[in-house]
Amino acid sequence: MEVRIRNLLRGARKAEGTVVIIDVYRAFTTEAIAFLQGADRIVLVGKIGEALELRRKGVGSYCIGEVEGRRPEGFDFGNSPFELKQVDLVEKTLIHCTMAGTVGVDAAKMAKHIYAGALVTAEATVKAILGIGPDLVTLVPMGWAGRIPTDEDEQCALYMRNLLQGRKPDKNSVRALVLVGEESQKFGDPERPHFHLYDRELSLKIDEVPFAIRVTHEDGFLVARPEFV
Repeated sequence: MEVRIRNLLRGARKAEGTVVIIDVYRAFTTEAIAFLQGADRIVLVGKIGEALELRRKGVGSYCIGEVEGRRPEGFDFGNSPFELKQVDLVEKTLIHCTMAGTVGVDAAKMAKHIYAGALVTAEATVKAILGIGPDLVTLVPMGWAGRIPTDEDEQCALYMRNLLQGRKPDKNSVRALVLVGEESQKFGDPERPHFHLYDRELSLKIDEVPFAIRVTHEDGFLVARPEFV
């Protein structure tokens, strides 16, 4: 099995084989929490207007997401695992739009299989991939807005590559490396209250979620669902 790492939005566009689009802060940690809160499925879109229109048409109950880290006007919730942890989402369909994670999934046109990756689901995602047994896996750390590399997504890609290749990285070391990174400093900053401190803590609970997040095409939409392994 060949494991490649291809960065950012340009990497998502070129990614082949079984593809993992990685967004630790915060898109795919948020989706993991949403499923733990009972959500049935999540529709992923790349544009704010599209999300709002789908909600208007009754495709989903809530719009969640961000632009520059903030909840867009008209959205029900931000791109925040902390926020969703307070909400009963049982049997709800969510519509998710962010400037990195969901855009990356939408861009991965060449992928055979797609997973939404984060540190909380890393081990479960690796187990799901090994169950498929692909010849090629492409890990895509999306960074900030799909344009700027970030430590948390890069470290998640390296962590998953090691697991895929049979090695066991030290979780505390991975967490420590992420915590000193630039993106981690946003959380808990009183001048940026939309970056909840607990978002960071939830995002760094490595391997604590017992399922992968598989993205498939359903009725013309990109739809995420939990995949237990």
